[in-house]
Amino acid sequence: MMRIFDCHTHFFSYDFFAALARQKDSEANVENTLAGLEKRTGVSMPARDGIEHLNKWLKVFDENSVERAAIFASVPEEADVVAKALAEAPDKVLGFCLVNPLATGATQRIENLAAAGYRGVLLFPAMHHYHVRDAALHPVFQKIADCGMLALVHFGMLQVKLRDALSLPRIFDDSFANPIELQPVADRFQTIKFIIPHFGCGYFRETLMLGSQCENVYVDTSSSNSWIKTQPHPLTLANVFHTTRAVFGHERILFGTDSGVFPRGWRKDILTVQLQAMNDAGLSEEEQQAILHDNAARLFV
Repeated sequence: MMRIFDCHTHFFSYDFFAALARQKDSEANVENTLAGLEKRTGVSMPARDGIEHLNKWLKVFDENSVERAAIFASVPEEADVVAKALAEAPDKVLGFCLVNPLATGATQRIENLAAAGYRGVLLFPAMHHYHVRDAALHPVFQKIADCGMLALVHFGMLQVKLRDALSLPRIFDDSFANPIELQPVADRFQTIKFIIPHFGCGYFRETLMLGSQCENVYVDTSSSNSWIKTQPHPLTLANVFHTTRAVFGHERILFGTDSGVFPRGWRKDILTVQLQAMNDAGLSEEEQQAILHDNAARLFV
């Protein structure tokens, strides 16, 4: 049986949903807003208690034989509750937290996150409107390096369906979303391991170009990878795995699901589809086991 290490899940605690509700209307009744969201979307709102929510995740991880998972604090307001989860189950989960490198005190925030047990930061250039190649961000990347943290940098198309469900404005700007911009940064900060999720999420060619030049860049396989439909030439997920292995080698590919909400829970369907794609791409059992578990286990030592 294959061992599973999911490198891409969203904790999506009560604090996350409450933060979105307050973005919609800082004066609104959060409980009423979230009740309306639950009714419209069918998404179950998490328990207010973060450890109770963690235990729900741990249960579904165990039910699906997920040995370890990276859980994300997807908004700054979620940082504390995810840190408590990391302390509660250090052998089961490790954490990444969203950081806006343009915000005042960003370097100190990274240091604080490292002290709180986080293993990496999440960077969303299209969300916060910056070019990662900008030299003004060098102190931020230097702090990431000094703290021995990883950096997951979301490039490509960005859509948060829960924001849409709350009718929050679409603030994302894809002009900041080209992964090739990471090349000078990855070359300058070679001790940082960078992770590009979703195979570049529409910027597949550029992700391959980046990976061919920078050995400290990894790619994760998470989500339904619906970006494939946007490509100008016919492409299957098997083609994606085959080409990514040819460029990155199987050692720099990390399995992820992008799981996040209940009652859907952990996305076993994503695992099933990706296993079929890897088989169709001709990946050996050893290569598949490396992608599903071993590469992450080595990276997150």
